[in-house]
Amino acid sequence: MSQNERVVHAAPEDVFKILGDGWTYAGWVVGAARIRDVDKGWPEPGRRIHHSVGSWPVLIDDTTTVEAYEPNSRLKLKVRAWPTGEGYVEFTVAAHPEGCLVTMREDTAAGPAKLIPKPVLDPVLSWRNTESLRRLALLAEGHHHAGSDSPGPNSTA
Repeated sequence: MSQNERVVHAAPEDVFKILGDGWTYAGWVVGAARIRDVDKGWPEPGRRIHHSVGSWPVLIDDTTTVEAYEPNSRLKLKVRAWPTGEGYVEFTVAAHPEGCLVTMREDTAAGPAKLIPKPVLDPVLSWRNTESLRRLALLAEGHHHAGSDSPGPNSTA
């Protein structure tokens, strides 16, 4: 299992505003090419994001389904990208003196990717998820500043 952590300079609620908006996933999840639809009620358990992975002209249409959801704390997803396989991704968010600590865990569950030895697969997942968390942080921190009552760094107030 690959595990990555990142301190995000925003409140857990700001991170979950991004995680709770299925339409944002192609903007921060490395490998997601586009979002085709998001089930009404996302991120409640059983709801899905209909996405495409890859790069044009080779795109794979599949889905990601919510397995568990605890507002502002935890989101567990079952991700699919057949024919490569499927896996689980879990986000946990905890308060931190500088904002919040986001932990992302990913593991394969089925398909050809499950046959790749963990010592080979985990570093690849870790590299990809480091970048995904960086992008998530940029969105959450930007959202945090945009929703703040105090002037931003470029403000003349």
